[in-house]
Amino acid sequence: MSTHRTGLLLALCITLVCGQNAGAAPDTNPIGKVLTTTGTVRINHSAAITVEANLTNSIGDAKIGDLVYRGDIIQTGPDGKLGVAFADGTSFSVSPNARMEINEFVYNPHGHSNSSLMSLTKGTFTFIAGAIAETGNMNVMTPVGTMGIRGTAPRVEILNDGSVKFSTLIEKTRL
Repeated sequence: MSTHRTGLLLALCITLVCGQNAGAAPDTNPIGKVLTTTGTVRINHSAAITVEANLTNSIGDAKIGDLVYRGDIIQTGPDGKLGVAFADGTSFSVSPNARMEINEFVYNPHGHSNSSLMSLTKGTFTFIAGAIAETGNMNVMTPVGTMGIRGTAPRVEILNDGSVKFSTLIEKTRL
């Protein structure tokens, strides 16, 4: 029993030390919120220190109303879907078997240095660009390149072979 306890304590200590980014202050200001979720959806918060010990080694699924932070990684399982809205009005729909990282998000409604960078590594995403795309610098990184978004509604599909399909809705202007 004592060997088991020592091993658990050692594992927790290693997780806490290795899981922290020693040079950076954690960003604790939420930048978005989960609007819809079905199936298996995980959001790994880079600024959070979670100590959880159980036999199944599972972490709880995301729920409607959960907050999203800069540095978070969103992953959906084979049955998972997620809808998330950000502070600037940008919204993402994330398909099953997808992975998205929120690398950067700086938004001030009265500022002119707004920026965001989202990394999409697998799955299908549709999104509507918000204020950052119109007043700042919104970028979306994929395995084949980085897109600068200037206010549109794209769909990005990252296929299993690493290729990327990109399409966008055409906005009609009214007279």
